[in-house]
Amino acid sequence: MVNVGLIGLGTMGWRIAKNLKDDGLLIGVFNRTMSKAIKFAEENKVNVFNNPAELARNVDVVLSIVSDDDAVKSIMLGENGVINGIKQGSLVIEMSTISPSTSIELANKIKEKGGLMVDAPIIGTSILIEKREAVVLIGGEREAYERAYEVVKHFARYVVHVGPNGYGLYAKLINNALLGSYVAALAEVVNLGEAMGLSSSVIMDVLTKLSSARSPTSELKVPKMINNDFTTQFATKHMRKDLDLVNKEASRLGVPVPMAALALQLYRMSEADGLSDDDFSAVIKILKRRNSTQR
Repeated sequence: MVNVGLIGLGTMGWRIAKNLKDDGLLIGVFNRTMSKAIKFAEENKVNVFNNPAELARNVDVVLSIVSDDDAVKSIMLGENGVINGIKQGSLVIEMSTISPSTSIELANKIKEKGGLMVDAPIIGTSILIEKREAVVLIGGEREAYERAYEVVKHFARYVVHVGPNGYGLYAKLINNALLGSYVAALAEVVNLGEAMGLSSSVIMDVLTKLSSARSPTSELKVPKMINNDFTTQFATKHMRKDLDLVNKEASRLGVPVPMAALALQLYRMSEADGLSDDDFSAVIKILKRRNSTQR
């Protein structure tokens, strides 16, 4: 059985680490906020590594899931980064949603050091990680995919080899372009339905049971909007960041993405309104605050 070290104990990373520990794969963790790593280690009886290089020197597989391009570059390429500790033949599973070009660059640097890297972004919420029902989209060499599968299967139901390095991220970005736009549209119609005087139960039934546009996302997010429950499953700041990436990639390719561009503006407004750490379904708040007649 391989030894895994995990970097990044956020909402998703903590749950991934817990599943890997429960299944006997995880030997230690690193987190930039060290108190989180210490808390996880004390609760789960694993090691705390002082930096990413130390972690990489002591494991067969490095799994990283952090916030953005800058964070990934720091933990991978910094003075005490993974690149300075990785062993010959080691595997890096990079699960952060970042720019595909950044990921490809990192994969090439890891390969120069004798390792392999896959990009492996997740489709699904922290709840699905806990249930081991997430989807993971993997970009990388076939050998690296097969090795990554043996780790990722411990918290994902579907593990898909999309193509070479970067392609897992391309697939994730088209998913989140749709997801961000869809949840913004759900917020719009929930707000409209309430302004029309429809009962919460009618809105809930129409959007989660009766509509031809119903989906697992409407089943998950509409109740949160109606009940004003914005406990975080996926933070607004992360959806804004992902839509930023979508728009940048689309601009580079010369492809129009008007719905994703509009959704990006709404999530930027959410962040400006102080909702950065709330679940991204809190986008409904910025619409309600701008109703001409408050209900």
